[in-house]
Amino acid sequence: MPPSQFSHINMLCPLFIPGNRSEMLAKAGRYSPSAYIPDLEDSVPLANKEEAREVTADALPSLSTIGKPVVPRVNSLSTGLTEDDLEAVVGKFIAGISIGKVNGGGDISVVDEMLTGLERSTGLEVGSVGILPWLEMASAIVNAYEICVSSDRVRWVAFGAEDYSADMGISRSVDVVSGDTETAEEYGEASLLYARSAVAVAARAADVEALDTPYVKFRDEEGLRREAGLARRLGYRGKFAIHPAQIKIIDSVFSPTEQEIERARRVLDAARAAEIEGRGSLSLDGEMVDAPVVARAKNVLARAGIDE
Repeated sequence: MPPSQFSHINMLCPLFIPGNRSEMLAKAGRYSPSAYIPDLEDSVPLANKEEAREVTADALPSLSTIGKPVVPRVNSLSTGLTEDDLEAVVGKFIAGISIGKVNGGGDISVVDEMLTGLERSTGLEVGSVGILPWLEMASAIVNAYEICVSSDRVRWVAFGAEDYSADMGISRSVDVVSGDTETAEEYGEASLLYARSAVAVAARAADVEALDTPYVKFRDEEGLRREAGLARRLGYRGKFAIHPAQIKIIDSVFSPTEQEIERARRVLDAARAAEIEGRGSLSLDGEMVDAPVVARAKNVLARAGIDE
């Protein structure tokens, strides 16, 4: 199967929009996320699933004209709703689909087969619709690398903290109340750190972009900044927004600062000069600069979209 034509898309800050809310989908162009995620899953009550399919399908042609990738999130395979969801959105101007509660590579194979059939029936190139799976169950964390390499359609993976916590029977920082022994930061970070790290490492090994779980306290700007900063340090390339007010913060955290860009340029300039002089390492501002430091500098410029 050929690689997805959408593999180049940077999903730094995708914005969730409830798939049954036509008025919110109509206002999507007012905001500037990296992508739109019309949601047919968690934000839609069971009684409104069919309505959400119709509303989302009607909104897709308009959404596609905004110039941002559109990646609807469909219901998981365990619900029995996936195929109907895919039929409603495939062939209507989408860059890919997102699907939750993936357990292993076998689940991706099932979705891949569904997409192939729909692409053929709608006249799309086979392999043109990407897959963004959510790794949010214990089984998915254990099988993270297998999921990431299970199909060329998989170019991004998402860590889902809410369902992961429920599956593990643990609480999140948002569940901590006054009087608990642990602070919100200690309790929340410790309970998620292994799974969060495992997804980021597996994604990097598979050359797939890792996207961090939404921050549900959408009015807590500092909390969002801290959690996004942690995700970036762990190797995530972006984070989902559930409210337009979160977009600017997420974008700022995951985008290199002017200082980082300037530092990266200085490192590369110094490394080139050292190479001319036949030296493999050098000192810059009191720090030894060798091959790994140069590689990190190149990563910074690549994230900023700057040619070396």
